[in-house]
Amino acid sequence: MACYAIGDIQGCYDELRALLQMIRFNADRDQLWLVGDLVNRGPQSLQVLRFVRDLGDNAVSVLGNHDLHLLAAAYAGRRSNPTLEPVLQAPDRWALVEWLRYRPVLAFSEEHNALMTHAGLSPQWDAATAQACALELEQTLRGPDYRDFLEHMYGDQPDHWDPALTGIERLRYITNAFTRMRYCHTDGRLDMDAKGPPGSQPPGLLPWFELRRNYEQSPHILFGHWSTLGAVEHPRIHPLDTGCMWGGALTALALESLHEDGPPRLTQLPCEAKRKPNN
Repeated sequence: MACYAIGDIQGCYDELRALLQMIRFNADRDQLWLVGDLVNRGPQSLQVLRFVRDLGDNAVSVLGNHDLHLLAAAYAGRRSNPTLEPVLQAPDRWALVEWLRYRPVLAFSEEHNALMTHAGLSPQWDAATAQACALELEQTLRGPDYRDFLEHMYGDQPDHWDPALTGIERLRYITNAFTRMRYCHTDGRLDMDAKGPPGSQPPGLLPWFELRRNYEQSPHILFGHWSTLGAVEHPRIHPLDTGCMWGGALTALALESLHEDGPPRLTQLPCEAKRKPNN
């Protein structure tokens, strides 16, 4: 069995299927790891959701910020984007969004010593804290108060982790760290404004992974969300959002190659831009 981690799809179904042909993915034998943002902005969010759901246990997909936005639109009346309307109007919409609501926000493979989440790990968390926080958020989304959470999850505060946080403030920080984070202040506070490549950020901000410590004992970290990030020269940090939506590429990483000599084995499908970066 082969296992491939794939970057943000965002409704680009045709590109996903073309990439799977390139890597000779066999749905009866192989497994996909998907870093989240299955939907939104691209033209075929409905087809992506149906395809990934139908893969069953052969696909592990974590929740991204656009996936959460779809849940908020479906369950909490949040204003929907036009590219999500085919999902919200589909005859099987409730089966699809219920399936999505039960996706994890963090996945871990002991076999590959690899951890996957959409945006990354707060520099104030060790791996055990991250897993505990992920479980809190997953239990909330699967529990009786999920609609209330989806209604109130939006906002940039609090921006600093405190184990004493409770209620919606605690859940909002956890959500932002797992699904929206790119840069942090040097004291670990999240910054939700800067989105460009490293070097373009205001003074005092660093990519979240540059503030983490003890990578020697850390699992490999797979993430998406940051299409402008570019390559990262670090043996345990693996960004996979290479801007398929914006005319970049859709990328698959073979997890088996994480333990081989040399850089990880990547397969990339060049993509035609579906939207301009400023819309």
